[in-house]
Amino acid sequence: MDLNYTEFAVQKTMELLAIDSPSGYTRAAEDYVAAQFAALGCPVQRTVKGGILADLGGTDADNALLLEAHADTLGGMVAEIKGNGRLRIVNVGGMNANNAEAENCRVVTKFRGVYEGTLQLVNASLHVNGDYSTTSRKFDVMEVVLDEAADTAEAVKALGISVGDFVCFDPRSRVTASGYIKSRFLDDKLSVGILLGFAKYLKDQNITPARRVYVHVTVYEEVGHGGAASVPAGVTEAISVDMGCVGEGLQCTERQVSICAKDSGGPYSYDVVCGLIAAAQKTGADYAVDIYPHYGSDVEATLSAGHDLRHGLIGAGVYASHGYERSHKDGVTNTLKLLEGYVCG
Repeated sequence: MDLNYTEFAVQKTMELLAIDSPSGYTRAAEDYVAAQFAALGCPVQRTVKGGILADLGGTDADNALLLEAHADTLGGMVAEIKGNGRLRIVNVGGMNANNAEAENCRVVTKFRGVYEGTLQLVNASLHVNGDYSTTSRKFDVMEVVLDEAADTAEAVKALGISVGDFVCFDPRSRVTASGYIKSRFLDDKLSVGILLGFAKYLKDQNITPARRVYVHVTVYEEVGHGGAASVPAGVTEAISVDMGCVGEGLQCTERQVSICAKDSGGPYSYDVVCGLIAAAQKTGADYAVDIYPHYGSDVEATLSAGHDLRHGLIGAGVYASHGYERSHKDGVTNTLKLLEGYVCG
């Protein structure tokens, strides 16, 4: 696998990270993903609820493979406009107040544009608040401080801000000279970039897989039902390409590809797991097999919806999930190698 495909995948990841897309507010990300697969010559369609289905080609359409990733992210939503002009928010997906504190954010109004602000603890000055260090961080004690001269509820409403507006957090994306990729929302925009890189590889090398391969980029994974529908006819196997967990008690690092044997939803298909390991060994991909203690994937939503298929889960290693996340270009390369071995082998 040429490293140019790694660089392409990282470039596309960075472009997608720059597009706000918390679950429920994903139209711009959908448009981007659809355009990128179309530019690679892949037939594309948008599902009714916004997911992007791309056809990567292949011969056997009755034993097809579905690769699932997601472009939606964590975020927030305005729940209350307070009397002092601050905004109480609730989380969208598993956004954690501890990880969101002091982050710059954007409030997307329904009809009146976008406003900037920062999520802070109520009474956030340590010089003023004697309970600052001991206060448990929950969204009920946090507030968005708008970067506007609006210190009453009426003034905020006059801006066009209302309950139900989305709050999008700054991803702070960067790639270091040593190859580390740091950003919020690598879960799972890094995998979307990887699948674009893999699609480009198939096109450039004029490879027609033995079985038909589809990609479904879902847009409701973070709230649990992204992969629940829109499985193309003939699919017998689905693999979620999501983040690989990195943490205590697990083997994977950010420089490897992770193959998940079991997560909170139960074990993945034994045959698929063994096939993924064999493919990694065949292509020399640096991999780890792990059990994720607190995790659920798109492909489990697919099975829960009643689809009869085998399932698996892989992903580049990502540290600090649901916070400020970190992976590495080597993890991207190893994931591409695993896909190459599994799909083309």
